[in-house]
Amino acid sequence: MLTMTFLGVGSAFAKRNFNANILFEFWEKEWSGPVPSAPPDDTLLVDFGVTGPLALYALKERPGFGYLKTQNGSINYSAIRKVFVTHQHADHIGGLEEMALMNTFVFKDKKTGKPYKAEVISTINILVNLWDHSLKGGLNTIQHRYALLQDYFFIRALVPAQPDKNTFHLGPYIFEIFPTDHVHIERKYDWPSYGLYVTDPHSGASVFYSGDTRFDYPAYVKMMEAAEICFHDCQLFDQQDTVHATLSECRTLPAAIKAKTVLYHVGDNFDDEALQPPLAEFKGLARPQERYFLFGRHEAAQQG
Repeated sequence: MLTMTFLGVGSAFAKRNFNANILFEFWEKEWSGPVPSAPPDDTLLVDFGVTGPLALYALKERPGFGYLKTQNGSINYSAIRKVFVTHQHADHIGGLEEMALMNTFVFKDKKTGKPYKAEVISTINILVNLWDHSLKGGLNTIQHRYALLQDYFFIRALVPAQPDKNTFHLGPYIFEIFPTDHVHIERKYDWPSYGLYVTDPHSGASVFYSGDTRFDYPAYVKMMEAAEICFHDCQLFDQQDTVHATLSECRTLPAAIKAKTVLYHVGDNFDDEALQPPLAEFKGLARPQERYFLFGRHEAAQQG
């Protein structure tokens, strides 16, 4: 069973929602009812931005997420096994320093007794720049010595467009990365950012997650047509030379695609009355801190 929970659904500057980061959970055995009877067998964060710690702190109090809480009520960072980094903007990586320090100085690996390490996953260019340009300033020293990214995380480097090197797994489920046209310097895709196409190898069912992207439907059409449900970045206002898909652009998607597309990464005006008719053309806005059942449960075909 695979579930997907938005820690938040907000844009980088939203104040009414946490950053649009995601928790995927995998269980070997399916469960029924409103909450699971046991913690997941594996977990994956897709990004962990500046509001990530606050979002996890809130999520651990919700029914079914108690495994994210320690006995003293703090965040149980050792419950997070993997982190995939889509790109380097602060609303996607700003919480990683706290995670790294908490795991190093508070949490222990139950098997080895050493400081706990989650696995950080991304492409090699993002991983190098993640350390050199983002995390190194706060993490490059541990008492009495210098430190590197691998002192805090296990590292898995992916290679885009190479079928045997551009995927990773959570249980049996396949997470395939694809480039997104979020920011470019001179040409499309020259600044690394990625979305995810998630597949159940048993049923062939799939889920599309755009990541941060400008409107690029021709590049995504095959994935979006095949997916049971799509999650798409959406900016709710028009802007020249934007770095996100706008609502006006998303409205040009075919009706059948809009009917299964959930919008996220929205600003604080998401509930403005004037926006409700155009938003009604879609499956809806992403629901923060609620599980979406993707694979392995009847509800997976009935997301609403």
